[in-house]
Amino acid sequence: MILIDHQVGTNTWASSTPLALLQRNVMILARFAAGTQMPVVLTSSQETNIDVQGPLMPELQQALPEAFAARIKRVGVVNAWNDPAFAEACRATGRRNLVMAGVTTDVCMVAPAISAVEEGFDVQVVCDACGSSNAIAEEMSYRRMERAGVRLTSTNAIVAELVKNWATPAGAVAFPLLT
Repeated sequence: MILIDHQVGTNTWASSTPLALLQRNVMILARFAAGTQMPVVLTSSQETNIDVQGPLMPELQQALPEAFAARIKRVGVVNAWNDPAFAEACRATGRRNLVMAGVTTDVCMVAPAISAVEEGFDVQVVCDACGSSNAIAEEMSYRRMERAGVRLTSTNAIVAELVKNWATPAGAVAFPLLT
C-alpha cells in the first residue's frame, strides 16, 4: 500500500473528490493495510510548508505508527518515484503489485504510478482516494495512467479484491471498514 502526499493542506486541493470521502477512503486503505499486515509506504512533500502542504493526516499516524515514523519526507521532488528513498522503500516491500493513492491525481499520482509500471510493477491506483483540482485534470490523469498500463480501481473494489473471501481473517478486518 503506497500513500502519497495525503497532507492536511494538499488534501484540500483535490476538489474532484469530496474531502470527507477522500479522507475516509485513505483511512480505509490505511486501516486495511494495518489490519492485514500489508507493507505500507507513506511519503509527504515539503511537510514544513505548514501554510500550504502541512503534515500528513494525523489519522495516518494513529493507524500506521511505524509507517508514519518511517515516512519518506520529500523536499520538493514532484514525481515521488524520482526520490531514491521513496522508490527504494517501495522496492523493499518485496511486492511486485502496488496499490497506490496520491492526494492529487494529476500532480502526485500520475508520474509515480507510471514510473512504477515502467519499472515492471503492477500498479492499481485507487481513484476515490485521490482527486484533482478540476474534472478535466482528473480525466486526463486517468487516460494517461491507463495508456501506460496502470489499472484504475476504487476503495471498496480493491479491498474486496484483496480480501477474496469475507469469511477470512482479512475479511474480518475489511468488512467493518466498508460498512
